[in-house]
Amino acid sequence: MRRLSLLGATGSIGASTLDVVAQHPDRFTVAALAAHRNWQKLGELCRRYQPALAVLLDEDAGRALKRDIAVACPRTRVACGAAALSEAATLPDVDTVLAAIVGAAGLAPTLAAARAGKRILLANKEALVIGGALFMTAIEEGGATLLPIDSEHNAIFQCLPPRYARSPRAAGIRRILLTASGGPFRTRAPADLARVTPDEACAHPNWSMGRKISVDSATMMNKGLEVIEAHWLFGAPRDAIEVVIHPQSVIHSLVEYVDGSVLAQLGHPDMRTPIAQALAAPDRIDVGVPRLDFATLTALSFEAPDFARFPCLSLAYAALASGGSAPIALNAANEIVVGAFLAGHARFPDIATTCARTLERLPARAIGSLPDALDADGEARQMACELLALPADTVHSFSIAA
Repeated sequence: MRRLSLLGATGSIGASTLDVVAQHPDRFTVAALAAHRNWQKLGELCRRYQPALAVLLDEDAGRALKRDIAVACPRTRVACGAAALSEAATLPDVDTVLAAIVGAAGLAPTLAAARAGKRILLANKEALVIGGALFMTAIEEGGATLLPIDSEHNAIFQCLPPRYARSPRAAGIRRILLTASGGPFRTRAPADLARVTPDEACAHPNWSMGRKISVDSATMMNKGLEVIEAHWLFGAPRDAIEVVIHPQSVIHSLVEYVDGSVLAQLGHPDMRTPIAQALAAPDRIDVGVPRLDFATLTALSFEAPDFARFPCLSLAYAALASGGSAPIALNAANEIVVGAFLAGHARFPDIATTCARTLERLPARAIGSLPDALDADGEARQMACELLALPADTVHSFSIAA
């Protein structure tokens, strides 16, 4: 029986995780649920799973949740704030922490879980994009286990040799290939993108995801951030990580070896597959994902990404090459401008433009501690707001958290 703390319980990853948990009550139990401010949804989940601890980052929402579940969940303690998130990630009787809080808000509790030696199922990109070396050092020093549940990184993980030690050369690996669907605008004329609406950007052709990550898929910023993640997760240099467009989203990523072998992980585009793999590893469990029918799988196509159409992908490679604070600035600026776009305060092309200008105005500097990383994050958010001519007090309004 694995005892689970789910950080980001009200988001799409949280929903998929709880679906897997509900199908296997003999294997998994929920000890803690945490989210940002959606107290109504968290209240529903508390009534169903009766966790020992429920956490909301927003304090007003936390008070509302406490009133809402007082009668139905007498054994559930409600806490709020950043410290409470870290508490949920480090509960002594929790062995598995699923980190799915979107944005920089998820970094501190994920670091805390690493230092506490937990088994971490990582869906929070920012732990690696912002934390980078800090996070991987915490994993090593805390004796934690790290399992990726992004579909692409989980696919790579499944294609690596046993006991892989973050050394591609030692394992005979030539390159890692991250597949990308190309999103909803893969074939759309670039001149039309200025008129794209948030609903259009969120209409992913294959995956069902939250609005922020759906926009990131439309710009391919998600794939750029995944390149940065892959660098830290697998110890791969920038020039050994490639992106290939695969519109069918059947192959989720590939690993090419020096002997010419290429291993790929295939499956329906359903997040329950990587979540189940990581939750149950080394076992395999049935979670109701449809089987691939190879007799009807008529085409698997591939193409190189168009960096002119998807400048955010190019920005991510450049940020990884610059190192230091550059990936932090890129991620922070993207959070602000995507939030502004979803709220109707920015156009779709402003996403790449604002991110590029933020990187230009904030030269990369060394990051030696978590405060350094958070300072760089805050500085880039402020710069993005200035570039978008947004009031200073909107920095937090347009920061994304689940």
